[in-house]
Amino acid sequence: MNLYDINRRRLLKGAAASLALGAFNFSGLYGAAPAKTYRVALIGTGWYGKSDLFRLIQVAPVEVVALCDVDKNQLNAAGEMVSQRQQSRKKPKLYTDYQKLLAETSPEIVLIGTPDHWHALQMIDAVKAGAHVYVQKPISVDVLEGEAMVAAARKYNRVVQVGTQRKSTPHLIEAKNNIVDAGLLGKISHVEMCCYYHMRNNGNPAVQPVPDYFDYDMWTGPAPLRPYDGIPHVRWWRTFMEYGNGIMGDMCVHMFDTVRWMLKLGWPKRITSSGGIYVQKEGKSNIADTQTALFEYDGLNCVWEHRTWGGPADPEYPWSFTLYGEKGTLKGSTMQYDFIPVEKGEKIHKDVVYEKEKYPEDLKEKDIELNAAPATRLHMLNFLQAIENGGRPVADIEEGHISTACCIMANLSMKTGRPLVYDPQTRTVKNDAEATALLARPYRGPWVHPMP
Repeated sequence: MNLYDINRRRLLKGAAASLALGAFNFSGLYGAAPAKTYRVALIGTGWYGKSDLFRLIQVAPVEVVALCDVDKNQLNAAGEMVSQRQQSRKKPKLYTDYQKLLAETSPEIVLIGTPDHWHALQMIDAVKAGAHVYVQKPISVDVLEGEAMVAAARKYNRVVQVGTQRKSTPHLIEAKNNIVDAGLLGKISHVEMCCYYHMRNNGNPAVQPVPDYFDYDMWTGPAPLRPYDGIPHVRWWRTFMEYGNGIMGDMCVHMFDTVRWMLKLGWPKRITSSGGIYVQKEGKSNIADTQTALFEYDGLNCVWEHRTWGGPADPEYPWSFTLYGEKGTLKGSTMQYDFIPVEKGEKIHKDVVYEKEKYPEDLKEKDIELNAAPATRLHMLNFLQAIENGGRPVADIEEGHISTACCIMANLSMKTGRPLVYDPQTRTVKNDAEATALLARPYRGPWVHPMP
């Protein structure tokens, strides 16, 4: 069993102790759920799309009016599950074309849980249709998609929350408030981030006929059309750069976004990365199995490292961030945090918060990430609060764009073999025409890139 599966089994069994956060009250952080019942639609009814939707149903009086998926089997199963979970017990309308869903059902909120290569077009079309949007991370597969998404959210004055829910993770909120913001670390001049999960699916399945219940052409959409070698759901599609940005785009975006939030960081002044496929060369996968990236700020370096082979640097923190300050060190992950002072003072340890007693249905939900459920619920409440009050959510699309684009730029640095400096004002890589040309990927027709 690989490290990724071991960690997931640990989460599902709830082996880690759950401590109440007495020092920081997060329960009322985003206020009560709105009284209004919002009409909700979900595009992409796979694992995390349904998980996000079920967390929203738990915290707000919503009516799920429509679901969309190009896999009819997955779509029908999701329709039955939603009818059992939502209060009205009504089965949502089912669609295989998201544009038809938007036109016919006029949802007020749209959740997007499709693979990365679809996020930009679907988010932009949803805000054009008048919906507020919750879109999964990373927000885009190229930098200019992200710029177009921010522009659309602002043009149509819609709230767009990104699924970087570490900003709503109770123990990490406490760490930010009571350790980072309180000055316990002192001056912070170095950050390390990592992921050592063995999560790179590296198989060699044979090319096969597309099943009649699955619209592979529509699933592929604007991405290159690969030979069909099986249902791409869950982790198979993530092993190809055609649909995303590898582990940089999948896992670094979470930790880098968390660090930027904790330290109030914007765009880095320079990004450098190196890596490639060093060990796992036997399968079809074309994402890097080994990569290091450096995000440079004035007086601060943020370093990312991932390996999909070997062991983690710290088995307690296989996917994590570490803030190094002159007075102490803070290690954080989805599961826990540890503050270690340099000299005098007490160590502080807190574990993830579970809400199994409050939401016992969590324990019956297939493939749920129990550690992430409370964070996603808070994230949804924050999203709704921004809709109600007309403000920006904690994971606003612009913040999601910065974090996503920086991870994409790291991949471009690895590809070009040199440091890159992105200028968001001109939407170019400074003094680098070759890298600038890589900021937008070619689209497969008839889909058109939403370049701003």
